Amino acid sequence: MIFGIVALVIGILVLAIGVYFLRTEKDDPESRKIYTVASVLGAVVAVIGVVRLILSLL
Repeated sequence: MIFGIVALVIGILVLAIGVYFLRTEKDDPESRKIYTVASVLGAVVAVIGVVRLILSLL
């Protein structure tokens, strides 16, 4: 259960930071690629955390 909570928090933070910097650096195409990848990875980690939490509650 702890792993799910930690993964969820880290995933949400990485997603939020990626989206923030994606919006601030919207004119630089290289930065857009990097922050898009970071945002997607953050979303994946957050989804994994949610799945782990749901599975631990069953």
